[in-house]
Amino acid sequence: MADSATTQAPTTPRPADPSSAQASPAARGIHVLRHGRVAVITVSDPARRNAMAVDLAGELVEAIRAAERDEGVGAVVVTGEPPAFCAGADLSQLGASKEDGLRTIYQGFLAVAQCTLPTIAAVNGAAVGAGVNLALACDLRLAGPKARFDSRFLQLGLHPGGGYTWMAHRVLGPQGAAAVTLFGENLGAEEAERAGLVWRAVDDPLTTAVELAGRAADAPRDLVITTKRTMRVTASQANQLDAVELEIRAQVASLESPAFAERLAALKARVSGTK
Repeated sequence: MADSATTQAPTTPRPADPSSAQASPAARGIHVLRHGRVAVITVSDPARRNAMAVDLAGELVEAIRAAERDEGVGAVVVTGEPPAFCAGADLSQLGASKEDGLRTIYQGFLAVAQCTLPTIAAVNGAAVGAGVNLALACDLRLAGPKARFDSRFLQLGLHPGGGYTWMAHRVLGPQGAAAVTLFGENLGAEEAERAGLVWRAVDDPLTTAVELAGRAADAPRDLVITTKRTMRVTASQANQLDAVELEIRAQVASLESPAFAERLAALKARVSGTK
């Protein structure tokens, strides 16, 4: 690619206002800004509506891994450089590379899906094709007024990839997945909320996402990571008793942790102060 892209490691505290991350045109690349303990990762290639090229996918993988390595980061928000969220895979790169190119590009989306930290997609504009994958890869999705969800795979003559069919079925159920995949339903923010594709339609998805992510980031980091891992396992278990057995060991460990003792003491102090 003609442009060079630089991933900024999420280690330096940034201004508290999330809108500052989008205040001026950004260079092409994957950009990371810190808001407290939240890392905001922005896919930026507005000329291509933030389509995921091979080099951007590699930078996205590194940005996610850097956030996981950084003890100062407790949650991640993924968004796109305005006015789009992500136009999916950069199809102009895939004609020659085919399977290898597809696998490389999908590594970026998969890094988000496999992230050990809580993740929120702040969908500020169109999510098209595999851009829907990027949103689905996050634990939670918020949609702004300009958000659109358009899978468009079949309309382009392209089979869905990157685990899209599994994620769409898991989030939307069989009928919803069929509607958006087979029948080309194009959902705006409020329609996506009604369908269960997003948690909420909001006026400012980035600000709201940073606020929500901050709640997760304020909890003990190891506990949050363990809880997310447990939720992934119990989601596929057959019954509640299996979940109880898996949870009990982690819950006992948390009861014995210094973080629990400190927070319990602080709670007792607050309660006694109100009497």
